[in-house]
Amino acid sequence: MTADTTRTQLDATASALGPAEDTRGARSGGLSTEMWGAIGLLLLTAVLILASRWISPAFGSWNQAKAILVLSSFVVVVAFGQQMVILTGGLDLSIASVMTMGGVLTFGWIGSSGPALIWGIPLVLLLTGAIGALNGFGVVVLRVPPFIMTLAMGIIVYGATLGITGGTPRGQASPVLSALFTRSVLDVPLVIYGMVVLAILGSLLQVGTGFGRRLYAVGTNPAAAHIAGLPVRLITFLTYAISGASAGLAGIFMVGYAGGATLTMGQSYLLPSVAAAVVGGTSILGGSGLYLGAVGGALLLTTFSTIISALGIAEGWRTIIYGLVILLALLLLREELYLWMERLTARPVSAAAPGGRDGHRTSEMPSITDNGGNA
Repeated sequence: MTADTTRTQLDATASALGPAEDTRGARSGGLSTEMWGAIGLLLLTAVLILASRWISPAFGSWNQAKAILVLSSFVVVVAFGQQMVILTGGLDLSIASVMTMGGVLTFGWIGSSGPALIWGIPLVLLLTGAIGALNGFGVVVLRVPPFIMTLAMGIIVYGATLGITGGTPRGQASPVLSALFTRSVLDVPLVIYGMVVLAILGSLLQVGTGFGRRLYAVGTNPAAAHIAGLPVRLITFLTYAISGASAGLAGIFMVGYAGGATLTMGQSYLLPSVAAAVVGGTSILGGSGLYLGAVGGALLLTTFSTIISALGIAEGWRTIIYGLVILLALLLLREELYLWMERLTARPVSAAAPGGRDGHRTSEMPSITDNGGNA
């Protein structure tokens, strides 16, 4: 089989393996299980907000919903880049430090100057994206494991930020950035509109572009993707660059929300960025998941965190409960649950029937390298 033929087959299979066509073979109503999972998370979040009225009359209101959406916006932005990296089978542990550097540079460079926004924000995104690109270079060229490379880069970036600021960030918060959180249109804060736009564009990038289809193919089987001639290294490199830029954008938003910058502003967003993606249905092994699911995961985790904080539970117990919720969500999103539900609703078939299932899990999709022959 020629490389051109293999590449054509992989490209076709990548389209089938994308989130629009669920790799687990469990489809219902024309939507993939990943999409149903994302919708379920969004509905569960809405139910949880409404049910929180039992805790306090102030809960379950539109004002509380707006507050949760605003707080979750930072996780939504950071989770975009993190999920892209996870789709390739990697992990970005430098996000917290990169987010902090993005906020510190924004606080010091832009300040209250309106014109500085024109060059300041692109420059911050370029620098943080370059940090992510260094992560990608270490992973794909130097072959350093993602965990080690991004952890080391996070330490380096934090040290650089500490040296630049001397331990105390100085500057001013931009009124324009602050307006994203203080001004509303139709009683909806501006930042929520931005979050919706990001969710739409991020989802379209994954499911509606050639880059997105190749991203899933690389995450599903990097070796087969390489044999087929796909730019595996370039795609992996770009995902880390995107992760760095998204962390920088979250830092910019945080300055507008908090009205300042600190050296710890990004620390509380590393675990949620991973948890939102995984709870949203993204496989930690790569190749499967939707950004819309990560958005639903961010909203659900932020809602739950807000509720348990309002209950006045001690920090230790709050952390335990938070971890249990993540574990429960992962168990509910396990592939075996969908297969079990499918068996309950499916009509019984003979074990000897062609293409039938004998009670054991079989692959619903052919291997990439077995599509028409051996690569």
